[in-house]
Amino acid sequence: MSRSAILLLIMTLSSLGALWLSPALDGGVALLLKGGCVVFAAGFLVALMAGRRIKFDPVLR
Repeated sequence: MSRSAILLLIMTLSSLGALWLSPALDGGVALLLKGGCVVFAAGFLVALMAGRRIKFDPVLR
């Protein structure tokens, strides 16, 4: 996994943890945390796909 993917995974989990551990949040803050979680998770998936290295051997044996 690339560094950016790890960072986005940590940010996703931290926003989910903050949302889960603070049930008394008002609507605006909870909505902001949910939106951040969606954005960070989407960025994590993109970083996973972009960081995947395909090894190609041009010499066929």
